[in-house]
Amino acid sequence: MTGTTHQELIRDQFTRQAQLFSTAAPITNEAALQMIVRAARPSPADAMLDIACGGGLVVCAFAPHVTHATGIDVTPAMLDQARKLAAEKGLENVEFRQGDATALPYPDAAFAVVTSRFSFHHFPEPLAVLREMVRVCAPGGRVLVIDTYTAEDRAKAALFNRLELLRDPSHVRNLPLSEHKALFAAAGLGEPQVSFYELGSTVKNLLARSFPNPGDDAKIVEMFRASAADDRLGVPVRLAGDQIEFVRLRLFQGRILARIAGTGIRHRRPEHPLIEPVGHVVVV
Repeated sequence: MTGTTHQELIRDQFTRQAQLFSTAAPITNEAALQMIVRAARPSPADAMLDIACGGGLVVCAFAPHVTHATGIDVTPAMLDQARKLAAEKGLENVEFRQGDATALPYPDAAFAVVTSRFSFHHFPEPLAVLREMVRVCAPGGRVLVIDTYTAEDRAKAALFNRLELLRDPSHVRNLPLSEHKALFAAAGLGEPQVSFYELGSTVKNLLARSFPNPGDDAKIVEMFRASAADDRLGVPVRLAGDQIEFVRLRLFQGRILARIAGTGIRHRRPEHPLIEPVGHVVVV
């Protein structure tokens, strides 16, 4: 797709992936979704927003705990999946909208909870997205980011990103954990707290829901197979008979709590006038 914009690549890939991505076990894992909800500490009076909401799983997980839940995504086919899921669950306090994560169509301080899951590695300007998330987050609100990250070793990180780009041409770059943390500092949020959990899969299942260019699937298999011997990708890989097992989604989770004026929350003094760092959610 020479000459296409990045958003066109996103729409192409996730239009084709929409149904498979939205129903994949690592994506629909209920325990993982509930960890995100608990990290955000939602209240019944909260409104929440999920950036790059995909098939609406995060929005629907929050809906029973908040007054209103909104999802925004650039791909209409993903939004169709999200609306279908909400209808199946009988949720009436949700809304889905097409839009750009770097220019959110919402006023300042509109949401108490702002999340983004499995999306930052698709953003050419992740800091711009995080700043938009902070802008629309109200005082007393929470900003959470969940995404994969690479090894700190530059060679391993570069090879893993090459593999991901072969698998998904809309991929931009998985960041190492240190750069994820640096984004929060650059957005004026200070140092986040982090925690981790793992979701494993097989290369066969991963490729079943991916749409690489012809011939690239074989390259991906060989890269994983080689990494089982020398860890060149920087992620756990194991050969099990004719299967290649790996842990790509080793989730790192935390949360950022916005400072509530007049309360005595005891944390490091925030650099941002509204946000007090308690952590954020990211994945590997």
